[in-house]
Amino acid sequence: MRTAFLGLGTMGRPMASHLARAGVDLVVWNRSPAAATALGELGATVADTAAEAIAAGDVVIVMLADNGVVDAVLDRDGPGFAALTGRVVVNMGTTSPAYSLGLARALDAVGARYVEAPVSGSRVPAEQAQLVAMVAGPADLVPAVSGLVAPMCRAVVAVGEVPQALAMKLAVNTFLITQVLGLVESFHLARAAGLDLAVFGSVLDAGPMASAVSTIKLDKLLREDFASQASAGDVLYNARLIDELCAAVGVELPLMGEALGLLARTVAGGHAEEDMIAVLRAL
Repeated sequence: MRTAFLGLGTMGRPMASHLARAGVDLVVWNRSPAAATALGELGATVADTAAEAIAAGDVVIVMLADNGVVDAVLDRDGPGFAALTGRVVVNMGTTSPAYSLGLARALDAVGARYVEAPVSGSRVPAEQAQLVAMVAGPADLVPAVSGLVAPMCRAVVAVGEVPQALAMKLAVNTFLITQVLGLVESFHLARAAGLDLAVFGSVLDAGPMASAVSTIKLDKLLREDFASQASAGDVLYNARLIDELCAAVGVELPLMGEALGLLARTVAGGHAEEDMIAVLRAL
């Protein structure tokens, strides 16, 4: 079974690399061809176009930025979409649940099958094969797709039918976003109060609030390292998807509302490509 992997960005490149190292028969494509070079060195076939990669794959994994990019790469409104007939499309990116359900129906109409497998984690977990994948789709496909994505992950969890995996991803990201922004606010207060920030970090790391996320992000704050692991722009996109889901299911999340506003200020201030801890600049 040959796998096409479309999208070799911050997350996609290390994810595809793990598949190549695991011996998966892989063909890759990326809009910027240079990003595919390292995959070619690992044994993957590098396609010149997305259509070429799709034609070569039995399974087509998409790890792309948003709904519009997925539609464009799959040529959803054009004749290229029919080339997916007979293939399994696995969406590992983050899109809205409503969009994902619509894509599943569109693929079904052309004789293709669809599975969601979004992941929890950012660049470092992707590099370390420590992502958590949430897989949703037809019961007969979920085990095979779970096995395929396993080399990228520390855990793979089946969560039901489409679009439950993307809804699960957004619920998990609600905790992640509010946790990290809460940490940044805590750091901001400690700095403004004139506390020794190294000692502040030691207290947090020693206490019950410590986590892998807090340890990594706190270290970045202490070093004033705003290099992106999960960019403020991408996190704002996620926050907007969460807000959209809240409206769809009729719930109010006040903390996420504040987080969305703070992220929007950060991006408007020119920090979209910096790590999400760049909300400190807006504060």
